[in-house]
Amino acid sequence: MAAAIALGERSRGRTAPNPHVGCLIVKEGAVVGRGWTQPGGRPHAEAMALAEAGAKAKGATVYVTLEPCAHQSTRGPACADLLVAARPARVVVALGDPDPRTDGEGIARLEAAGIAVEAGIGAAGAAESRAGFLGRVRRGRPRVTLKLAMSLAGRIALASGESRWITGEEARADAHLLRARADMILVGRGTFAADAPRLDVRLPGLEARAPGRALLTRGAAPAGWTRIASPPAIAALGAVNDLLVEGGAGAAAAFLAADLVDRLVVYRAPILIGVGRPGIADIGLARLDDAHGRWRRIATRALGSDLREDYVRVR
Repeated sequence: MAAAIALGERSRGRTAPNPHVGCLIVKEGAVVGRGWTQPGGRPHAEAMALAEAGAKAKGATVYVTLEPCAHQSTRGPACADLLVAARPARVVVALGDPDPRTDGEGIARLEAAGIAVEAGIGAAGAAESRAGFLGRVRRGRPRVTLKLAMSLAGRIALASGESRWITGEEARADAHLLRARADMILVGRGTFAADAPRLDVRLPGLEARAPGRALLTRGAAPAGWTRIASPPAIAALGAVNDLLVEGGAGAAAAFLAADLVDRLVVYRAPILIGVGRPGIADIGLARLDDAHGRWRRIATRALGSDLREDYVRVR
């Protein structure tokens, strides 16, 4: 299942609103089929793996990171039906699909056909990998990651506005990988006006994986950008599973004040730049006690001389 999760990661940020799913088919100790959701959402992982396995899928064990879909589509058949036709002996499913069109029906269809199903294997890893999709289906909005690149004192620029570069090459490359895994990147009007950001992915081989671009503004958005009038308006982004908020201080504060940030990724550089410009504007906290207990650190990693810290919102 860990290998299936890794396969699914190949298409993260390229399948929305579909989830990025991984599938592995094993027979007599050998892998006979591999699949992952293709860009645009089709073919699904199971269809790709079954096509590779061919007749070898009969009597095999199928590992899939999300319950096989049970609904028909003009873009392709239901994966549960494809599996029933292929006749594997067993299907191991990490997570149930919360999409009401499937939600248990995919597993029920397999079991009704006499195929053994084992669910819950690798569920934690699969849920983390698919947190954006799961959150969108359950909460009606994308998962929001706020990225901050700051000095030790939480500054993102000198008082003059100079900000290139706060962090080193390794951290900047990692931030571009973060972009490649998002469906859309959002900045505020101030950052747009000051930096004219491209919000592309500048990593060799991943240049084509640039996400959509969104602008937090009460006015109009330029061509090629999606206008977001306020943080709650992200609920209308039906085709976005993962939204990355990159800047600036006002946009960060707006999403934090609305309690719509699910994950923080902080790149901290070992520098002090004095007064400078803060990474986050006022978020409306009235008491210091209200700031405690909101965030749980889940990972830290050195990137050259910088440090990446990941936090999740405690809800």
